[in-house]
Amino acid sequence: MKKFLFVVLLSLIGTLSYTQDVGADMPPFLKTKKLPEFTILQTDSTWFTKQQLPASDFTIIVYFSPDCGHCQYEAKEMMSVMDSLKNSFILWVSYRDMADIKGFAQEYGFFNHKNLKVGRDPNYGIPSFFQVKYTPYVAVYDKKGNYIKAYEGGVEMPDLLTLLKGYQQ
Repeated sequence: MKKFLFVVLLSLIGTLSYTQDVGADMPPFLKTKKLPEFTILQTDSTWFTKQQLPASDFTIIVYFSPDCGHCQYEAKEMMSVMDSLKNSFILWVSYRDMADIKGFAQEYGFFNHKNLKVGRDPNYGIPSFFQVKYTPYVAVYDKKGNYIKAYEGGVEMPDLLTLLKGYQQ
């Protein structure tokens, strides 16, 4: 009987330590499931924070690199469906040089959309929070700032629009 209890106790300890290890490796966005705090330097040298987010049905964060071909494709495709994204607020964020970010934004017409901001994350907070490995990285949150889904390596616009439509309230 003592041997049985010892085996059960060892199994329980092993399970608990495995569960703790799994949680330790979990990225912050999956731990909190909430929109992260951020401070983004915009191309006009003003700061934009989470507290300044306008009310919208969705918040979409796109972490990108201006010289990334997939990011360029994502920008082109997203701009082609902006009418369908009018109830979403979109934040394009990069760590790269501000001149490159501004050139990217101008090339894809970001400044023509009131529901889109673009800037530099000088504290590297966004990629750390999401543990970004590939760009573009797209994270989608609902109107209450609750995590819906993330796409590493970008998202096809029909898939994004279908996701958003499924969460319309």
